[in-house]
Amino acid sequence: MLRTHSFLSTWTQERSMKWLGILGLVALSECLVIIPLTKMKTMRETLREKNLLTNFLLKNNGNWSQNVGNRSQNVAYYPKMTLHPLRNYLDLAYVGNITIGTPPQQFRVVFDTGSADLWVPSIYCYSRPCRTHNVFNPHVSTTFRLWGRSIDLTYGSGRTIGFLGYDTVRIGKLIDMGQPFGLSKLQFGMEDAPFDGILGLGYPSLATQGTTPVFDTLRKRSLIPQSVFAFYLSSQKENGSIVMLGGVDHSYHKGKLQWIPVSRPHYWQITMNRITINGVAFGCCRGCQAIVDTGTSFLFGPSRVITAIRRLIGARLVDNEYAVSCSYVARLPTIIFSINGNDYPVPPQAYIRKSLRGKCLSTLAAGTESMSRSETWILGDVFLRLYFSVYDRGNNRVGLAPAV
Repeated sequence: MLRTHSFLSTWTQERSMKWLGILGLVALSECLVIIPLTKMKTMRETLREKNLLTNFLLKNNGNWSQNVGNRSQNVAYYPKMTLHPLRNYLDLAYVGNITIGTPPQQFRVVFDTGSADLWVPSIYCYSRPCRTHNVFNPHVSTTFRLWGRSIDLTYGSGRTIGFLGYDTVRIGKLIDMGQPFGLSKLQFGMEDAPFDGILGLGYPSLATQGTTPVFDTLRKRSLIPQSVFAFYLSSQKENGSIVMLGGVDHSYHKGKLQWIPVSRPHYWQITMNRITINGVAFGCCRGCQAIVDTGTSFLFGPSRVITAIRRLIGARLVDNEYAVSCSYVARLPTIIFSINGNDYPVPPQAYIRKSLRGKCLSTLAAGTESMSRSETWILGDVFLRLYFSVYDRGNNRVGLAPAV
């Protein structure tokens, strides 16, 4: 009898747990909003195909950090300017669809954890980038309201100037009414970008003063059940990448999420312990800061460290890009990022990518010394394709786990 009772009890518990799991999945499917992302041809690849990349890099490379430094000293003259010096959209490939207005007007946007503004091109923009992208027409939207305040957003590979308005923004099944957003009137350097605009998911302190970022509006209006969002970036397939709003689907990662406290709630910034290659410390020797950033494709670090790693892997400058021999990639070392007591390996197959023309190019980029006096790294899509990432605003923490 005891054995039978034990069996029935265990069977009942298993059945109960099974139903609880099913109910949990049902609740998850009802509450969690999943936005599919499409992997597009990058702006760099498009420029390379048109034989325009070298001229673009010569014109833009290395200039923005100097400009940012000069402008920061005269910030009073640029009260409405938001500077994102390392927001380099040359290599971004993951875009998702949103709509703005009533009736809805559709746009392809980058969901960007490294900025906090939402902006799209407008019918008032006559710059070349606006002629090659979808533009917002406020006159045909019955829910549009003009704010009128000007915006000036400067990025590492372009600039957007325009004005603010309010309208209904739809992200999947989420309906965000009266959301402030930017309408561009002038755009520079983004004509070949695979996206129309940007939807920032950074902290409110990154946003244009006086505005509320989209995610914060969703939180305040209880349109999402949890103050979290997550990214799964597919490394191969055109489709399959997603951003999750309001919850986490754990089927997209292996093992347990490792939580890392946000060290400064501005960017999604965390403390990193060290960076090693073949057991030798190559950076962050006394600890440093790292920004987890879906709006940056490469791994960014200080120039002196990146230069040392390029020498180690034998990367040579070819047409303003660093290339290695494709036959040598498998023998290159793994870069290990140690964060909050856990190691996150980035193998050469991740930090070396093959271009459409068959060149093997490094995805290590330099220049973070323009951001901070202390050592800072940016963990972009190269890192995030390997590691599923969760951004928890309620607890100011980032979760990482190996992606499936």
